[in-house]
Amino acid sequence: MKISVKVPATTANLGAGFDSLGMALPIYNTITIEETVLPGTGIEINVIKNDVLDDLSLEHIPMDENSLIYKAVELLYNSIGQNPSELKITVQSQIPVARGLGSSASVIVGGLMAANELLGRPADEVALLSIAAEVEGHPDNITPAFVGGLVMSSLEDDGRVIYRKLEWPQEWDITVCVPDYELSTDISRSVLPQEVELADAVFNAKRMGMFVQAVNTKDAELMKYALQDRLHQPYRMKLVPGLDKIIENLKHEENVLGCVLSGAGPAIVIISQKNNLDKIKSIVKDTWESLNVKVNIMTLPVEKQGAQIINE
Repeated sequence: MKISVKVPATTANLGAGFDSLGMALPIYNTITIEETVLPGTGIEINVIKNDVLDDLSLEHIPMDENSLIYKAVELLYNSIGQNPSELKITVQSQIPVARGLGSSASVIVGGLMAANELLGRPADEVALLSIAAEVEGHPDNITPAFVGGLVMSSLEDDGRVIYRKLEWPQEWDITVCVPDYELSTDISRSVLPQEVELADAVFNAKRMGMFVQAVNTKDAELMKYALQDRLHQPYRMKLVPGLDKIIENLKHEENVLGCVLSGAGPAIVIISQKNNLDKIKSIVKDTWESLNVKVNIMTLPVEKQGAQIINE
């Protein structure tokens, strides 16, 4: 039996929503799990190389029991008193690795959904989200990858993930800018302080409230404040050369609501109102090219569908 799951990319944090806000995007990984008939073959993991994956990217994807996808599948099997064996796992990737677009969350979610289907669906959504969050460490990417849309989520002390969807205003464009270099989540998290000033925590709490209200009421002026952050972006700025210049240059464009890191970076997301996308793209392209950084720029809608089982 063979099961394939198509999982969207995600962008997380969206400014002030550190580890709690995430949005699904229409770039996809497809994860296939099949039971092999030969006993003793163990777990086989393959990644299909394509134009978005180079040899350097492939080096960051473990092909053994250290793989995140294997850990997720193993936890699911263990939850029903079994151990995974004789499985072939294939990842067909369109999501760039180590760019802040949820590539790890996609394989975790896809692997769990495929394995759950193979096992006869013993786990419900609550259980799958809990396992995925345990492997990933936070719910901001895995939740929109699983359910689609714009989502605010919280990983509770008992391991449950509580989430609610928000409706993204169609009037606001999402422009994703992906530079041609990698930044691992581990490195990006290593620069964050273990403790923050109370004033910074209060600042972000206010901005998170503004974000929800701005989205619900389509308030563009409020959104300009809501996308500001003091908990992670100021510390990660030095890891993304040129980001400070891009943010400064975009301030002069009246239709731009904000520019934020996508997850841990180095990709960035620009939120804007209609009509000036060419100017926005030109600013980003020119700024990064002045630093010899090539960039792929895409204006994308929110992917409202989460992970889906597909027929091969």
